[in-house]
Amino acid sequence: VYGEQLGDKEANKEQDTHKEDGVGIGLDSSVIALKHDLFLVQSVDFFYPLIDDPFMLGKIALANVVSDVFAVGATQIDQIKLIATAPTEFTEKEREVVVPMVMKGFLEAAKECNAPVKIGSIAENPWCIIGGAASAVCHRSELIMPYNAQEGDAIVLTKPLGTQLATNAYIWMSERSENWTKLQERFTAADIEQTYQIALESMARLNKTGAELMRKHDAHAATDVTGFGLYGHAANLASFQKAEVDFHLDTLPIIKNVREIADTLGRSTKLLAGKAVETSGGLLICLPKANATAFCEEYRRRTEHEAWIVGRVEKGARGVKMDPNLNVLSVE
Repeated sequence: VYGEQLGDKEANKEQDTHKEDGVGIGLDSSVIALKHDLFLVQSVDFFYPLIDDPFMLGKIALANVVSDVFAVGATQIDQIKLIATAPTEFTEKEREVVVPMVMKGFLEAAKECNAPVKIGSIAENPWCIIGGAASAVCHRSELIMPYNAQEGDAIVLTKPLGTQLATNAYIWMSERSENWTKLQERFTAADIEQTYQIALESMARLNKTGAELMRKHDAHAATDVTGFGLYGHAANLASFQKAEVDFHLDTLPIIKNVREIADTLGRSTKLLAGKAVETSGGLLICLPKANATAFCEEYRRRTEHEAWIVGRVEKGARGVKMDPNLNVLSVE
């Protein structure tokens, strides 16, 4: 587990309680002890295409791959590997066009990481899968282990929720599906396009700045929000805490129009429970309450995007509690 690998005396004291945590597997990245206080941080991640733009798909894939490494505070990626499959239903011409566009987007986004990229074999597969592996070698002082949330901490989120519905709505509009028939009674094509563009920018934005600010503002624990949604990832992070605490979530920043899209289609329950699937979401960070506002302000200055205080850490039983009177924000 992380605590044993890092020689954390407090973690070792509690190893009887946390002996079976398996944090290296259960959370975002594996952290492997090397020598001279160095550690290897690695993550492997894949997903299915959720948009029809191959270049943007490549950028989102890169952001998704490196996010798990950023979630433990490792901001300098040493190597990234792209792994992808081309659908067997593609013609040879389609493969020649689409696959290089995905690779171009992946490589373009990787420039911000200043890390070398290796291109793995592009195999054929019944499904198109894109992802890869990211590795970083770090000194123990660079890492923020995900189990030290403290009672009184604020919880901050660095990207809005609602990416799945935002991208699905765009696809439904493009395909003139039954769902679009329902949606166009309330939304224009321009509304859906705007929502889609907000989601694209969010998914393609790296969590690197968030990771850098985690270290600056003394974060105690973090994870990234992806396939299990806000609630699922918060619950997983809470379950690994050394202290007996609960995460109380009271604010949901949601991409503009997504709540109304969910209302129109009868899908609000999952969204407002924080259980909607996300792709390449933000960092969910526990940090001292006194530092949370400064974190959000500096994040806005550096990225020109908002971060939000979405909850707090209180004494509890390592679970998540959703406020019955949620503050739902519309994010443009």
